Amino acid sequence: MQSPRWMSLSRRLLLTLAAYSLLISGPTTAASAEPKAVKLLTIGNSFSADAMTYLEELADAGGQKLVLRQVVLGGASFTRHLDMAKAHEKNPAAGLYANKRSLKEQLLMDKWDLITIQQRSIDSHDVATYRPAAAELVAYVRKYAPHAEIVLHETWAYRADDPRFSAKPKAGEPRTQRAMYNGLKNAYETIGQELNLRLVPVGDAFIAADEDPKWGYKPAAKPKLDYPTPPDQSYSLHVGWKWTKSGGKDILAMDGHHASMAGRYLAGCVFYEFLFGASPVGLNYVPPKLDAEYARFLQETAHRAIHQRTGAR
Repeated sequence: MQSPRWMSLSRRLLLTLAAYSLLISGPTTAASAEPKAVKLLTIGNSFSADAMTYLEELADAGGQKLVLRQVVLGGASFTRHLDMAKAHEKNPAAGLYANKRSLKEQLLMDKWDLITIQQRSIDSHDVATYRPAAAELVAYVRKYAPHAEIVLHETWAYRADDPRFSAKPKAGEPRTQRAMYNGLKNAYETIGQELNLRLVPVGDAFIAADEDPKWGYKPAAKPKLDYPTPPDQSYSLHVGWKWTKSGGKDILAMDGHHASMAGRYLAGCVFYEFLFGASPVGLNYVPPKLDAEYARFLQETAHRAIHQRTGAR
């Protein structure tokens, strides 16, 4: 028969070994995590649409189950979505989105687990533009989807060479990509604290990737190319230079706002871990034409953004 002292030592040894095992095991991967089923409704604009581009493929790769519905209105702010909802309450034929459904109807379509909201990017640095519409929109969503958790989708700063930063900014406007990020980070965090909402740290992941010494995009002068030669913008998280029509001519125009394939993948990886609690590192889904090593960096960046925001492993 074992003595109480020996049994106590044995228990301590087992606890020590268990702790050491957790320490060396590294991040939970999609393969090792228990699969989850999540019903997600996003209320946003082109930035939320960008972030959702690869999320379903990532969920499939991780063995997760995702039901996704998007309420998208180009350039829409909290105020715009709220105005649409109020218009529909007064007149059922008003306040309809492109799918001919109101926000109320889409809130009632399913028992959503999570619902995201976001500010439009041009105002994202200014917390004053969030009030009072963000709180009113949250109250409206809770009225028709009381069981859902509402979360803030933290959007991203524009590319460092976006015209917004090259022109002389108005008072209070950000002068650099970093200044825009600092502003939007503060705004989202402030509103999140006021309304007791968690944040999906997509903007954190973008700035971390953009400022990485190896993988961060290095802005260059406007390329001198003949149509339709595409500009080389390796590692850009934003669309950047693109061919477009103007006055019947093909010209190079700058889109430093919207996410490129890489940016969409990064955002999707952030959402993947936020929703399912499993790291995207090692997922075998990578969009065609996205470099595998770079994709791995984006997966790791997304995981770090979640870890730094939540303290999760």
